[in-house]
Amino acid sequence: MPPPANDQRLTTNDYHTMSHPRIAWLPGDGIGQEVCAAARLVLDSAGFRADYLPGDIGWEFWRREGDALPPRTLDLLHSTGCAFFGAITSKPAGDAVRELAPEFQGQGLSYRSPIVRMRQMLDLYICLRPCRAFPGNPLNYRDDIDLVVFRENTEGMYIGVEFPKVPAAFYAEPAMKRIPPDAALSLRSITRESSRRIVEAAFRYAVRHGRRKVTAVHKANVLRATCGVFLEAAEEVASRYPGIQFEAANVDAMGMWLLKNPRNYDVIVTTNLFGDILSDLCAQLVGGMGFGYSGNIGEKYAVFEPTHGSAPKYAGMNKVNPLATILAAMMMVEWLGNVELALAIGRAVARVISCGTVRTYDMGGSASTMDMARAVAAAL
Repeated sequence: MPPPANDQRLTTNDYHTMSHPRIAWLPGDGIGQEVCAAARLVLDSAGFRADYLPGDIGWEFWRREGDALPPRTLDLLHSTGCAFFGAITSKPAGDAVRELAPEFQGQGLSYRSPIVRMRQMLDLYICLRPCRAFPGNPLNYRDDIDLVVFRENTEGMYIGVEFPKVPAAFYAEPAMKRIPPDAALSLRSITRESSRRIVEAAFRYAVRHGRRKVTAVHKANVLRATCGVFLEAAEEVASRYPGIQFEAANVDAMGMWLLKNPRNYDVIVTTNLFGDILSDLCAQLVGGMGFGYSGNIGEKYAVFEPTHGSAPKYAGMNKVNPLATILAAMMMVEWLGNVELALAIGRAVARVISCGTVRTYDMGGSASTMDMARAVAAAL
């Protein structure tokens, strides 16, 4: 099964010792409802007991209330031990404003991704993406792939500081004069502390799980200031782990090398945008978005999710592959401290894939979302 989800379970977190942990249950939009129902079926069949507290999140709440992550949902997050998240719909800024209810038009509201906001507000600085090929999966690029991506989750290009055109005050900086006044700007912020802690998390994971190498991915030859900070922090942390091989690689080259020989890589650590892109590439190596899952993990809270979108064209069809969501549930169970149960869920997923009699459309079969969930439950 994929490598354990989290090396940093906090013994001080009361929720980890509760027999019935409180989980914020956030299915979201589109297929989020269906895949979360599939994951819940597997969790119940596995004997996992929790208090699932439903929360409002997603596009409909943006349209009706002007907020895709309403304050009541934030209150729910603060009263629970972790959250399980399905999928949300996101659209460009202009479309988002046009779809607002009439009473919210003209108020200057701007849409921001709820999952990005949760990552930043709760300081979920680790985005952990295991990418391991399950034997028997016809979608595997290769059957021997087993790598993990650590993506810094709170800063970089996703801080949400953007300008539709250059503010006049910016031209006080001489370098800004090279930018046309009608240019749109997105700012990238990288700090040494955030860089250190994500690289530290990657190395701790490597040590605890017998991983041989950590690769820091950057573009410091062009983005000299921001990627320079990240690379210097990575090198500093690596010097404290002489038993783990360390290398640095440019992000563009990594896209090529991961396809050429993914077995050359073990643990990959990188900044927010690069991690977003590379982790999807790695997910495709092991079957695509139906197998891509992640944990957004901080010191005191975590949010677990499949990494696909809301796929509105498939909503209500009971068609999509729920394994990514089931694997995200497996990761959540482990983070909550029930390692044996998480291993059992992982083994059940592996058996269903290896057997090959139940496959969803993306795998070349005709099984429904709940067919796949029932097969995993039976394999338990």
